Order: sequence, then structure tokens, then C-alpha cells
Amino acid sequence: MDLKLTPVSMPTAIRPGAGVRPAASASAEGVGGSFSGALKGALQSVSATQNESTRLQREVQMENPKVSLEETMVAIQKAQIGFQATLHVRNRMVQAYTDIMNMQV
Repeated sequence: MDLKLTPVSMPTAIRPGAGVRPAASASAEGVGGSFSGALKGALQSVSATQNESTRLQREVQMENPKVSLEETMVAIQKAQIGFQATLHVRNRMVQAYTDIMNMQV
């Protein structure tokens, strides 16, 4: 079953490149404007934040005088917020996939 939409059958409001200069769209794609690239970058950022939080926790437990408890608590909260946001995005993506799969064609 082929469900591809051709530019002629797509509404003009959502046509790729409609009202956009070709140079602008080419530069956006050159920067890495793909959804998978953005998602991968966000996941790596959340992972790095969690790793930093774990490292700071370990340093506080070892009583390192260079690491403050306040800095550690802020890092933990940042990691927790990032993880919760990632979890919400994942839940929304699963829900969207489920909705699409349940559509009658």
C-alpha cells in the first residue's frame, strides 16, 4: 500500500518548500534539521546531565571539599527535569504511533 502524498495532492499550507526560499531550506537541512538528529542530540544532552549528576553525587559522598552540596542538588534537579521531559516526549510519540496504527484506511 503506497500512502505517499505528492506535492500536487498536498494542501498548499503544508507543502514542503511552499513560501520558503530554496536557499533557506537547504541551509536548514545542512545544519542537521532532521527530527532524528534533534532527538538524538536531546537524548545525549539528558544522558550527559545525568552522568554529571552521578559524578557530583559520588564526589559529595567521598567528602570532596571542592564540590558543594548545593551544586550537587541543582545538578540532580536538572537531571530529573530532563528525564521527565524525555519521558513525556516518549509517551507522546508512543501515543501518536498508536493513534496512527488504529486509524482506519
